[in-house]
Amino acid sequence: MPLLPTPSLADTALLAASAVQDLLPSTRKLVFAPDGETVLLLNMEGELYAMENSCPDAGASIACGSCCDQHVLSCPAHGLKFDIRNSQCTASPQLQIKLYEVLVLEGKIWLRNPKARSL
Repeated sequence: MPLLPTPSLADTALLAASAVQDLLPSTRKLVFAPDGETVLLLNMEGELYAMENSCPDAGASIACGSCCDQHVLSCPAHGLKFDIRNSQCTASPQLQIKLYEVLVLEGKIWLRNPKARSL
């Protein structure tokens, strides 16, 4: 990962999510964005992923969905499966979950909303 400066409080594009030490491998955490959106943060064997906590089919929370393998998360409401690396539904690629960019800076995990990438 590239070294980046510590975000300033003025950098509203970044959302503080967790300390790295608090998100152990094979764990997940819900992060609440100021705009009311809930983001699911996952540590899968040391790789961090973040996505909107809402299935695109009917808006169900995916936070407690089971992981079929290390990169596929199943929606508990309807069983749709999503590859957490690219957010696509494995059965219907046009269905996607919004992904957040994950940055690790000085021992902290930060999330960048995809809407803010152009800032």
